[in-house]
Amino acid sequence: QDWLAEGRQEGEAKGRQDGEAAVTLRQLNRRCGPLSEATTAQIRALPVEKLEALADALLDFQGPAELAAWLATNT
Repeated sequence: QDWLAEGRQEGEAKGRQDGEAAVTLRQLNRRCGPLSEATTAQIRALPVEKLEALADALLDFQGPAELAAWLATNT
């Protein structure tokens, strides 16, 4: 049964990460315009802690250059 609990925890963590990424990407598209597939993939790969930090930081972004700078220093 340990494997079942472990699988459930991994699924919940992945679901949280996917949800956080989806919301952050939606906000970034509004703030910075359409994102490239490479940038989208890079953001989707971030752990939850980094996604939360990005979600906070993007409120101050004025455009895509600031997103690129954030990603350069945080990935």
